Amino acid sequence: MNKDKTILRDLAQRYAAICASPTQKIRRDLWRKHNSLKETRPLIYVRAFAWPEMPESKCVCKDSLFRQYEDFFRRRLFWDSLNDDSVFEPWVTVQAVHRQAGWGVEIGRHYSGEEGGSYKIDYPLKTSEDLKKLAVPSHEIDEPKTAANVERLQEAIGDLVTINLDRAPFYRMWEGDISTYLGRLRGIENFMADMYDNPAWLHSLVKFISAGVLKVHAEAEAAGDWGLGAHENQAMPYAEELSDPAPNVNGVKRRQLWAFMAAQEFTGVSPAMHNEFLLQYQLPILRHFGLVAYGCCEDLTRKIDMLRQIPNLRRIAVAPAADVALCAEQIGRDYVLSYRPSPADMVSYNFDAARIRKIISRDLKACRRCHVDITLKDVETVEKDPARVRRWVQLTREIISEVWR
Repeated sequence: MNKDKTILRDLAQRYAAICASPTQKIRRDLWRKHNSLKETRPLIYVRAFAWPEMPESKCVCKDSLFRQYEDFFRRRLFWDSLNDDSVFEPWVTVQAVHRQAGWGVEIGRHYSGEEGGSYKIDYPLKTSEDLKKLAVPSHEIDEPKTAANVERLQEAIGDLVTINLDRAPFYRMWEGDISTYLGRLRGIENFMADMYDNPAWLHSLVKFISAGVLKVHAEAEAAGDWGLGAHENQAMPYAEELSDPAPNVNGVKRRQLWAFMAAQEFTGVSPAMHNEFLLQYQLPILRHFGLVAYGCCEDLTRKIDMLRQIPNLRRIAVAPAADVALCAEQIGRDYVLSYRPSPADMVSYNFDAARIRKIISRDLKACRRCHVDITLKDVETVEKDPARVRRWVQLTREIISEVWR
C-alpha cells in the first residue's frame, strides 16, 4: 500500500505541475471565446489516442482505487505531451456512488470472444408488456461508500492536488441522453420497427425514460448536488455565458451548466422520426441547462434544421460519416461546428501526411465561415506508434496556419 501511495504521489506532483502551467490559462481563454462564438483559430482536441497501446499506460498499483487514479495521471501526462489544446484541470474527481444505476432490468451481454471485445446485447424489453418491468429512477447517493473513497484519496494525495467530489446524478451523458438506453433496452433494430408497427408503445417507452431522467435531475438540483465540475460538452466546457468548471462548488442550477446529448442509435432514422421519437423527449431535459452540445458519432447532415429547436444549442458534432461542406453551410456562424475527421484516415492505419493534409485542408476550407474545432476521437489503434498522434497534432497545426488566414 505504501508503494502504491508513493507511485500515486509522484504522478500527482507531475500532473499538478502541468496544471499550473501558464499554457492552461491561454487555452481556457481560447475555449471560452470559441464556445461563445467569438473569432479564434480552429482549436484541436485529442479525445482518444489508443492509450492501451502506449507503453506509458502500464499501471503498477495493486489497490483498485489507487490504480484507477494512477491511470488517470499517466494518461494525462502522456496526453499533455501531444500538445493539443486540451485543458488540464488542477483537480481529480471522485464520482459519488449512486444507489441506483440503470432501469431495474438486467441488460445481458453475449461476447463473441474474450470479454472486452465485441458483444450482442440481450435486450430486456422483448414485448410491450415488458415496459412494466422498468423501475422509476431516483437520485440517491451511498454516502458512506462515497465518503470512504474521498477520504482514502484525500489522505493519499489531497495535499498535492484538490479532490473534487462529483455528486451530480447518474443519469447524464450516455445514461441520460435517452437514445443510448433505448438501444440497450429495446435494441436499434426493434425500436426502428416499432416506429411503424407499434408507435404508441414506443412513445410510452421513450416518455418513461425522459420523465425518469427529468425526475432525477430535479431531485439532484433540489438536494444541491449539481456542481461546477459537472459541465459536459465533449470538449472543453468553457463559455463566457457560464461559470467556469470548478471543484467542489455544489448547489448550482442546471441553467449554469453545459449539457451533452447524442443520438448515435438514430443515425439511420429519418429527421422526422428522429424528431418525433427522440428529440421531442430530449428537449424537456435540455431546456433546463445553460448551453447544449449535441451529437457524437451519428451523421447529423440532414438534421441541422431539426436541432435548431434546442433553444440553448451551442455545439453540433460533424461526424466522420457526415457531409462536412453541407453541415458547414447549414451551421454557418450560428453554432460551433465540432469537426471530427475519421481516425482511420488520420492516424489508425499508417501515417500518410499527404492524405491527412488533403482531407483536413478540404474540410477546413469548407468550414471557413464557421466557428470550428477539430476533435480526434475513437482512436482504437495507432499500430503501437507512440509518436503518431503527436505528429498528427503538429501537422494539423501546420494545416490550420496555411488554411486559416
